[in-house]
Amino acid sequence: MKHLLKSCTAALACLSFATQVIAAEPLKTLGKGEGAVSIVAWAGYIERGESDKNYDWVTGFEKETGCKVSVKTAATSDEMVALMNEGGFDLVTASGDASLRLVAGKRVQPINIDLIPSWKNLDDRLKNAPWHTVNGVHYGVPYLWGPNVLMYNTDAFKGEAPKSWNVVFEEMTLPDGKSNKGRVQAYDGPIYIADAALYLMAHKPQLGIKDPYELNEDQYKAALDLLRGQRKLVSRYWHDAMIQTDDFKNEGVVASGSWPFQVNLLQSDKQKIASTFPDEGTTGWADTTMLHADSEHPNCAYMWMEHSLQAKVQGDAAAWFGAVPSVPAACKGNELLTDSGCATNGYDHFDKIRFWKTPVAKCSTQSECVPYHRWVSDYIGVIGGR
Repeated sequence: MKHLLKSCTAALACLSFATQVIAAEPLKTLGKGEGAVSIVAWAGYIERGESDKNYDWVTGFEKETGCKVSVKTAATSDEMVALMNEGGFDLVTASGDASLRLVAGKRVQPINIDLIPSWKNLDDRLKNAPWHTVNGVHYGVPYLWGPNVLMYNTDAFKGEAPKSWNVVFEEMTLPDGKSNKGRVQAYDGPIYIADAALYLMAHKPQLGIKDPYELNEDQYKAALDLLRGQRKLVSRYWHDAMIQTDDFKNEGVVASGSWPFQVNLLQSDKQKIASTFPDEGTTGWADTTMLHADSEHPNCAYMWMEHSLQAKVQGDAAAWFGAVPSVPAACKGNELLTDSGCATNGYDHFDKIRFWKTPVAKCSTQSECVPYHRWVSDYIGVIGGR
């Protein structure tokens, strides 16, 4: 944990200089594959059919390119940053609360979009997104995006979706007549402070929160106080998707913020699970495949980035994870995603999702905000009961 905190703090120290980063020269031409590519990825992002033979976008790539794919699964954005700082990887599927830290820390390199023909097929809303574009320079290829949904047990809620995040933040009796205490979870990552801030935006408007990632001292204290109260209700702070699904199946957990990935897994296992977009809105993630500054296999990495934008890959990956593809063409004609999958997973809610981003001191909505290194240390304190 000390190593993680140190890496987070160091990365944030230089984040304020992100706009001054002088971009290195990206790869000019694509050469022969080096025979391998290593990827740091979220669970469920790089599938080779081992979990379900229908979901495999690795085997064909390996046969076509000769680039053997190896994957290191990371549970949080902070873990991804730490792994990229250590080195030895080619690519990372970084969310918005990690991507600019990697740029500022010079852990990733600019990409040459001319070497990625399918770039032209990207959703226009993502091509120049601020979480991977600095001073007009692209530092990655959009992959998948989506919301952090409220996952719930349908029996506990008597078949009616909860309308508010209050079921995980405030002690109450649920529709099944039992208290929510000890039956809810919270995300084990500092960025979860934004979920508390989002809740307060709706329920304590007098705080004046305009952006859940840009909090002054008073707003930040209110969010921490809410989380300290929540700690009395939480049975586990989750970061492992598979452990969370087990907790919903076997440990009596009935409500939590989650990813559509866990919802899909539990529903495929015939569990009484559903998800909803509460009235307060949601946070969310837009993930970018980024190339390590010291990649040992840049040609295979570029081949993978191009492969990742194929409509079939995008549709299959979005179906497996419960995400939205970055290539709109994937929304039609994919047997696994189905033609309604993009709408179900939030395609039309793009402007309503508060996408993860790294909190910085020099923010846009007020004179000064609490920077991310404080979020890291203080959330550790919350989880530890301080």
